[in-house]
Amino acid sequence: MGILSGKVVIVTGGTRGIGYAMARCFTDEGADLAFIYRSSVEKAKSVEEELGAKGVKVKGYQSDVADFNGIASTVSRILADFGRIDVLVNNAGITRDGLTFRLSEEAWDDVIDTNLKSAFNCIHACAPVMLRQRSGCILSVSSIVGLGGNAGQGNYAASKAGLIGLTKSVAKELASRGIRANLIAPGFIRTEMTDKVGEEQMAQWCKDIPLQRAGTPEEVAKAALFLISDNASYITGQVLTIDGGRSM
Repeated sequence: MGILSGKVVIVTGGTRGIGYAMARCFTDEGADLAFIYRSSVEKAKSVEEELGAKGVKVKGYQSDVADFNGIASTVSRILADFGRIDVLVNNAGITRDGLTFRLSEEAWDDVIDTNLKSAFNCIHACAPVMLRQRSGCILSVSSIVGLGGNAGQGNYAASKAGLIGLTKSVAKELASRGIRANLIAPGFIRTEMTDKVGEEQMAQWCKDIPLQRAGTPEEVAKAALFLISDNASYITGQVLTIDGGRSM
């Protein structure tokens, strides 16, 4: 019996990077998993087969997290398929980097819609289910960039800072019904996105990290596992940084 046995978890952006690592970690601990993805049907089928082989229920749902009505419909389908929703993980995110005064309106809107509006859409759809259950947990994936900003990432920083304000507000709104809401704020984590960076640049970044290395998606997933489990039952409205000490 894993610490998530009997729980239904939704993860947005669950087919790659940190989202995929969380999906694997949560199903290892017995969770039934609904993951939302946007593009690769082939990859989603592969994730379904891989994680479903553990003996838990796993199903992918293709949907644009930035589409308010589309997500409402998707969550309704998930509820019909799984019967309940115990955990929502707002993980979907993109970058469109550039100096703020040179960003196109499209680059701004794409990042805000995918990273921040999507969380509102998912919370709006899932919270009523959790309220009826009088239990639930919401975890949003922010970033240390949302805490301190970063040159060339004004849109990304704004979206991740907005996630903090949104999730803390939701934590205050829903606590009386037994629903918790927290955030994780990863730092430099090795993913498909960061693997495009050259080794020289990677080494330079690691010099500013007290632990002298990048983190792994699995390390982020384990921290997320703690916050969505009953082991964190008295924790809400908090931001857990996972950055090797970078933001100290």
